[in-house]
Amino acid sequence: MWRICVFALTLFAGCMCYGQTVFNMSDFGIKPDKKTDCTGKVAKALEKIARQTGKHDVILNFEAGIYNFYPEKASKHNYYISNHDQSDFKKVGIDISGWKNLTINGNDAKFIFHGRMLPIAVVNCSNCSLTGMSIDFEDTQICQITVLTNNAEGLTFSIDGNSRGYVSKQGRFIVKGYDWEVAPNSAIAFEPDSRRMVYRSSDVWAPLDSVISLGAGHYRAPKWKNAQLLPGTKLALRSWARPNPGIFLSESAATGLKNIKVHYAEGMGLLAQLCDSVSLDGFSVCLREENDWRYFTTQADATHFSGCKGHISSVNGLYEHMMDDAINVHGTYLKIIERIDDYSVIGKYMHGQSYGFKWGEPGDSVQFVASRTMDLTGKPNIIASIYPYDREETAGAKLMKVTFAEPLDSEISPENSCGMENLTWTPSVAFNHNTVRNNRARGSLFSTPKKVVAINNLFDHTSGTAILLCGDCNGWFETGACRDVLIKDNRFVNSLTSMFQFTEAIISIYPEIPELNNQNGYFHSNITIEGNRFETFDNPVLYAKSVDGIRFCNNTVVKNSDYPSFHRNRFAFKFQRVKNATLEQNTIENPSISIE
Repeated sequence: MWRICVFALTLFAGCMCYGQTVFNMSDFGIKPDKKTDCTGKVAKALEKIARQTGKHDVILNFEAGIYNFYPEKASKHNYYISNHDQSDFKKVGIDISGWKNLTINGNDAKFIFHGRMLPIAVVNCSNCSLTGMSIDFEDTQICQITVLTNNAEGLTFSIDGNSRGYVSKQGRFIVKGYDWEVAPNSAIAFEPDSRRMVYRSSDVWAPLDSVISLGAGHYRAPKWKNAQLLPGTKLALRSWARPNPGIFLSESAATGLKNIKVHYAEGMGLLAQLCDSVSLDGFSVCLREENDWRYFTTQADATHFSGCKGHISSVNGLYEHMMDDAINVHGTYLKIIERIDDYSVIGKYMHGQSYGFKWGEPGDSVQFVASRTMDLTGKPNIIASIYPYDREETAGAKLMKVTFAEPLDSEISPENSCGMENLTWTPSVAFNHNTVRNNRARGSLFSTPKKVVAINNLFDHTSGTAILLCGDCNGWFETGACRDVLIKDNRFVNSLTSMFQFTEAIISIYPEIPELNNQNGYFHSNITIEGNRFETFDNPVLYAKSVDGIRFCNNTVVKNSDYPSFHRNRFAFKFQRVKNATLEQNTIENPSISIE
C-alpha cells in the first residue's frame, strides 16, 4: 500500500492514508543535505497544500537529513510570547497557522536555523502533531570558551567549536552570529570531564571589557579574576536576552510532540501559551551527541507553559544543560491598577517579558488575591467582557479592561494591592519518567490548582532546587496556588550545588509572600511526597511555606560526601506557617526540623 501510495503522488496532490492526505516534501523540491535555504520552499509548499486541502487532515513527510533555514524569506509575525523579549516581529522558519488534523513527520530530519529566527510556530491549530525531528542553530548567542590560564594578569581563554567572537575598538568582547551581535556579561561554569556545573559557582560575573586579543582565537580578560575558574573549565558566556523559543505553541488545542530534540534555542526550548492540552513524549532539550563540544542547550527553560488549560503531559524526556528549568507551568496575575465601577477594573501585565497576549475570555472564572499576603480576597467572579485598554488590539497590550458578571466586593481595589487570577486557564500536569540533569537554576516548577503528578523522574545535579511550587503576585507575577500534588518514586541526586532564587531545599514550596505574618489563610495545600530517594551531600531536603496539608512519607535520604556541605538552611525539614504536616516512615539519619 505504501509503495502504491507514494507512486500516486504528484506535485500538487497527495494520496489518502487513513482519512488524511499524505504529501512528501521532496516532491516540492524540499530535499535534505543541501546548502540551499528551505524557508521559502517550505512556505510555498504549505500554501499549495493549504489551497488543495483547506488546511484539514494532512500528513507531511520529510526525508531524513539536514535542512537549512535562513531569515531572509521567513514569514514575519507580531507575536508577543510569554516570558520572552517582546520585539515587533518574529521571523518564523516553519509557520503552521490555522491547521486542523495536521501531522508533520520529520523521520529524523535535522532542522538547522541561521540568524535570529523563531524555528517553528503552531498557532490557532487543533489536533496537530510534530514527530521525529531536531532543532538547532548554526550560530548560538551563547559562546563557549575554555579557560587556559588564571593568574594575577587575569583570565586567558580560547573559543570552542564554531562559536565566534571578536574584540571591539572599545575592548569589549563581542559574540557574533549570522545577523546579530551579543555582548555577554555572565557565564555558567562547567567541569570539563563530568560536564556538571562547577560547585557553588551559580551565575559567574564575566567582566569582558578591556579584553586583549592574543591571536589564534585566544584572548585575555585582565579584569576577570575568579579563583574557581581553573584551567580547563568550560564557560558558557551569555547575556540575559530571550528573543525566541525553539517551538512556539499559541491558542492551539490537542497538540502532540513526539521524539523531538531541541539542541539550542535563543529562549525556551518550547513555549506554549493559551493552549488546551499539550502532550510531550520523548521531547528532549539535550546535547547533540555524547561527545558534543557544546556544554549548553537552551538560553532559558527547556519547556514552559503559560496560561494553558486541559492537560499538560511530559513523559520520557531528557532535559539537560539548559540555562533554566526543565518545565515551568503557571498562569499570569494581572495587577488591578484602577477600579472603574462596581463591575469593571483595569488590570495590568506587570512583568516586562510577559504582556501583549490574551489573558481571558468571556465566561472565564476569576479569583482575586491580596498580593502582600497572597490571601484570597472577595468572591470569585465571571468575566462578562475583556478588551485591551491601552491599544486597539491585544497584541502588545499591557492594560486590560475587565468587566464582570456580578458586582465586585469592596476590597477588590488597587489600594488593597490586588491581583486577578484566571482559574479557567489552569491545567493539570503529568511530569513522569523524565531525566533532568546538569542544568542551571532549578528542575521543575508547578503553579496550578489542578492535579500535578511528578513520578519516576531522575533529577541529577540540577544545581538548584529540584522541584519548586511557587506562586508570585509581586515579582514574576506567575500564578498560582497548588491544591493537589503528588511527588512519588523520584530520584534526586546532588541538587543544591549552587544558590539560585527559591532554592531553600531539594523540594522547595516557596510562594512569594511579603507579609507572611499578616496572612490569614494558606497558599498551597494537599501535597504528598512519598517513595522518593534523596542522595545529597547537604542538609535541606524539604522547605515549605504557607501550606495546609503536606505528607512526607516512605522516603529515603542518603548522605554522601561528594561535595562539602554549605547551604544556609541547616535543617532537613524547615516549615514556615504550615499546618497538617505528616512526616512518617522515612529513612533518614538524625533528621533536623525547624517549625516557625
